[in-house]
Amino acid sequence: MTVSHDTALPPAGDKADTDVAATPEPRKGRIDWWAEVKGVFWLLAAVLGFHSLIAKPFYIPSESMMPNLLVGDRLVVSKFAYGWSHVSPTIPNPAALFRWLVLHEDVESLAFTLPPMKGRLWGSMPERGDVVILTPPGKSQDWIKRVIGLPGDRIAMKDGHIILNGVPIKRAAPVDRLLAVDANAPCHDYEYAGRRETKADGTKWCRLPIIRETLPNGKSFDTIDLGPNYTADNFGPITVPEDHVFLMGDNRDHSADSRFPLAENGLGGPVPVENIGGRAVLITFSLDGTTQMLNPLTWFSAFRGGRAGTSLSPDDGK
Repeated sequence: MTVSHDTALPPAGDKADTDVAATPEPRKGRIDWWAEVKGVFWLLAAVLGFHSLIAKPFYIPSESMMPNLLVGDRLVVSKFAYGWSHVSPTIPNPAALFRWLVLHEDVESLAFTLPPMKGRLWGSMPERGDVVILTPPGKSQDWIKRVIGLPGDRIAMKDGHIILNGVPIKRAAPVDRLLAVDANAPCHDYEYAGRRETKADGTKWCRLPIIRETLPNGKSFDTIDLGPNYTADNFGPITVPEDHVFLMGDNRDHSADSRFPLAENGLGGPVPVENIGGRAVLITFSLDGTTQMLNPLTWFSAFRGGRAGTSLSPDDGK
C-alpha cells in the first residue's frame, strides 16, 4: 500500500482564525456583581483603615473651644500622634447610620465603640497645650479639649486662674475681640449677656474678653473668661493620676470638661490616656450654618473666610 506524503495542510493563518472563532465573546451588558462587591469592600476597608490609623475629619459641634474653634469648623485629626488604643478604630454602626440618614434622628455616634482596654500601641503622652480628640469614659461620641495637666501635676483654679503645681500660669490682660455673629455663632444673650452689638453697616458682632494663657512649657493660646462667679472658676486642687491627662475647653465658662463630674455631663476628672483618639492638626474649612442641601448657591456662600488652613498647634512663644 502506498502512503501519500502530499496531504494538504491548512495555511498557518487558518489555525489562528480557528482559535479566535473558538473563543466565546463576552456577553454585552453583563455586570460582574461579585467583582463590584469586592471593589466596594476594599475601598471601604481602605477608607476605614485610613480613618482608624492615619487621619480623619472632625466637625466642631459646640462652643467649648472658642475663640480658637467655632461651631461649623471642619478639622483634620492625626490618629497616630499618640499611638493607637481601643478608641482609634472607626467601625460604622449601620443602625445609627439608618436613623441619621433616613429617619433624621439625632444620634450620639455613627460608629461602634470597642470595649475599654488599658494601654496604647506605640503610645506617647500628649504635651500640655495640645488640642486632642477623646471619647469620654462610658460614651461613644468624640469630644475635643485642650491638655492642661499631665500625670503627677497638681491642678487648681482660683477665680478663673489656673494654678499648676502651686504656680499660677502666665495670663495676659483681657483684650476685647469682636467675633462675627452667624447661624453657627449666634451669641445668645442668655449665654453672653450684653455682648452682642450691631455696627453702623448692620453687621452683628459678639464682643468677648480674650485672655492669652501660657503654660510652663511655653505653649500659648487664647481663652475666653467672662468673669468671676461662674461654676468652675474655683476648683481643686487635685493630682492627675498616672496615665491620665487633665483637659479643659478654651471657652472656660462654657465647657464641660475635667472640672465637672460625670453627673453634670463633664469628664469626671482627669481622663485615661487610652481614651485619647488623636491630635487636632488644622482647620480644613468652616461653615456659618446657612448651607441648604437643595440650594447649591449656599454651598459656597456659607464658607467662612480666613479659617481654612489654620494650624491648631499652640504658639511656642518663640
